[in-house]
Amino acid sequence: MVVAVASGGVTATASEPLRFGTPRGRWTLAATVLGSGMAALDATVVNVALPRLGQDFDSEFSGLQWVLNGYTLTLASLILVGGSLGDRYGRRRIFLIGVVWFALASLLCGAAPTMGVLVVARMLQGVGGALLTPGSLAILQASFHPEDRARAIGAWSGLGGVMTAVGPFLGGWLTQAYSWRLIFLLNLPLAVLVLWVTARHVPESSDPTVEGRVDVAGALLGALGLAGTTYGLIEQSWPIGVVGLLTLVVFVVTEAKVAHPMLPPAIFRSEQFSAANVMTFFMYGGLGIVFFLTGLVLQDAMGYSPLEAGAATLPVTFIMLAFSARAGALAQRIGPRLPMTLGPLIVAFGMALMVRIEPGASYWTVVLPAVLVFGAGLSLTVAPLTATVLAAADARHSGLASGVNNAVARVGQLIAVAAVPLLAGFSAGAVGSPGDLVSGFHRAILMAATLVALGGAIAFAFIRNDVLEAEVPATEQRVCDREPTYHCATDATPLAPHADAGAPGSGARSA
Repeated sequence: MVVAVASGGVTATASEPLRFGTPRGRWTLAATVLGSGMAALDATVVNVALPRLGQDFDSEFSGLQWVLNGYTLTLASLILVGGSLGDRYGRRRIFLIGVVWFALASLLCGAAPTMGVLVVARMLQGVGGALLTPGSLAILQASFHPEDRARAIGAWSGLGGVMTAVGPFLGGWLTQAYSWRLIFLLNLPLAVLVLWVTARHVPESSDPTVEGRVDVAGALLGALGLAGTTYGLIEQSWPIGVVGLLTLVVFVVTEAKVAHPMLPPAIFRSEQFSAANVMTFFMYGGLGIVFFLTGLVLQDAMGYSPLEAGAATLPVTFIMLAFSARAGALAQRIGPRLPMTLGPLIVAFGMALMVRIEPGASYWTVVLPAVLVFGAGLSLTVAPLTATVLAAADARHSGLASGVNNAVARVGQLIAVAAVPLLAGFSAGAVGSPGDLVSGFHRAILMAATLVALGGAIAFAFIRNDVLEAEVPATEQRVCDREPTYHCATDATPLAPHADAGAPGSGARSA
């Protein structure tokens, strides 16, 4: 397929795929990293700003939950639709629309006069994130030469992970030094840069094999079901929660009957894929609880400044950077079952250590040890889990598998954060005194540890060690042998060898 390449604002055609390390390749990688990084950053940068934001708006606890979950709700509901739209109408085009949408929603967030306006703006941000996030990865898959795709996606994954990980620290610094509004307004110059680079250097691509219409009914049912369930949990309105759950049941039934579903049930026929996604749901549900509550407890109960609260979890970033790729290499050598079992158990142990966090506790002897154990377990888990999800799916559905796993992780976080008042024993919309906050944090963190440990048990029971080797073609093995720094199918999303398969939603058509 011939792809369109924008050069100097004029669209030209190019039959040659991009190569890693060339100027065009570097520009394309930069655009996709910065674009998807905006969405990833806004998923974490807000956590540390929540106490100040709540003070400014005199908000109840439920309002803070909606600031996080409004974004996650629309992102989780529409991310598969975003990938499908890119395959149909052009990945660069949908990516650019997503960047503009995200920037405008960020401007509304930064200027929000009330909590209600902020929540609506956050939901609009999630829509933009759902358009640009799958497009960034699909652009790399479709644009780079097959021999370079693993390297490009590995760099995208690593650099994007850094942007996500520095979110709490950056959010704390901006909130303390200036205002929480800057964590949203920062996206505006980033968006301008991404638009300029994308328009000049990123090639256009689409999937001409896509058939049927966009699954609008599935998207609406999924969004309404998640919204109802989330509202029921946050506001402790059980009738609405039940309606939300029933709507999700209707969504599943509908997806099994329509000709071109947003979420094809056939993808779950693989036991390995299904088990890895169930593990993802529990794992990221537990993580969502930790990241939501930790910043609140450190600031409102222990007296940390926003910057100190953001810096408190910074060691997790360094541990992930140092050891995630090594964990991926280990899983490739010995199989993913052991890392995916031990990793969550270590994460759960780190969470359990957090019950020692209370007013007057030392950072060095209480908070830091829990953070270090938590980060070690996380670094052992994430790369093997991602590789297993993608290797377990049919090669034609590798891009769809990535989108499904991303959506599952977001849904896990969405529901877990919504359930915090129930788990912590808070009344609807309120927390009470700092002592009540700490006691509730201890209860919720133990439930989070239980969820994560359950994810490890699922991996032990169902994940096979041969899932990676069985799905890695000989061509990819040779690439890995030549490029040992980039552990194909482990520390990055292993879609390169499957890019010529071209399934709907896979983002897998190239030049």
